[in-house]
Amino acid sequence: MPPHHHLLRIVFLAGSVQLAPSNATAEEVRPDQVVSALESTFGVHPGERRNHIKGTCAVGSFVGLPAVRHFTRSALFSGEPVPVIARFSVPGGNPHAPDTTRSPRGLALQFNLSDGSRHHMTMLNTPVFGASTPQTFLSDIVAKQPKAETGKPDPERVRAFHAAHADSHAHAEFLSRHNPPPSWANSSYFGIHTFKFVSHESKMTLVRWRFVPKDGEAELTDAQLSSMPENFLEATLIDRLRRGPIHWDMVVTIGKSGDVENDPTKLWPADRQDLKAGTLTIISAQPQMGAACEKVNFDPLVMSDGVQPTNDPVLLFRSPAYAISFGKRFSGQ
Repeated sequence: MPPHHHLLRIVFLAGSVQLAPSNATAEEVRPDQVVSALESTFGVHPGERRNHIKGTCAVGSFVGLPAVRHFTRSALFSGEPVPVIARFSVPGGNPHAPDTTRSPRGLALQFNLSDGSRHHMTMLNTPVFGASTPQTFLSDIVAKQPKAETGKPDPERVRAFHAAHADSHAHAEFLSRHNPPPSWANSSYFGIHTFKFVSHESKMTLVRWRFVPKDGEAELTDAQLSSMPENFLEATLIDRLRRGPIHWDMVVTIGKSGDVENDPTKLWPADRQDLKAGTLTIISAQPQMGAACEKVNFDPLVMSDGVQPTNDPVLLFRSPAYAISFGKRFSGQ
């Protein structure tokens, strides 16, 4: 699809999306409000993303395991290598955010399937998200808007946000107990949301997925947090790749009837079945300007046949919000 046709499609989505009911307050939040709040909090950087602005592009491939085709007819799991465009990122709209910031790390993937279709995944290295509704996500952004006098968020306002939004607690607690990684290669990345696999017989199965690094998981020490340079993740990734490819195993968790499917802030029981579904291999990385990932929107609702979204209000909200942000940066705003 030509780039301008893709832009028209996502702008149409931004104007016509209907959110799945969650509660009256959440339904009042519009995607453009969230994008505007991000701009107010982090400023506007023309031609750049409004969120996860700081990132690094990478390319590689994914080989899915045919055994997963018991649950899904998706071509992702044909057993053949699928080319992948990847983007590692730090959240927020500050392009100069320190790599030691105690915040999630992101991994977004575009799978280019042999029939010309695409599949996107947008993940974080936290097993839960910080909001169960778009309203909580918006309130979090607003709470972090800097005060004019200090240029930093008001701690009292941030505390008030958490006190009023219990659905933000699990995510905040995870971040308080885990330091950021020393390398993007040393994080697991979680799909956060629940999705549906659809089999050849049209049977639906609830699933969640994560990508587990074969390099092993690691965290910065408290001493490193205070001594590391502000920008080390990109150089560390490029240097690691000089020694050879980096691999992650895709692990799919199979849900059961009654498992939470529309709330990304809640974990499933630990006894759910895990299946190795394939391996992601990254072979090279480069600064994002002019690289393959720079213009990719990574819309999480771009899915191959055999994978469907749930009615998670945050998942459904992300697509039109991404479309507005993409439209702005595509036009140089």
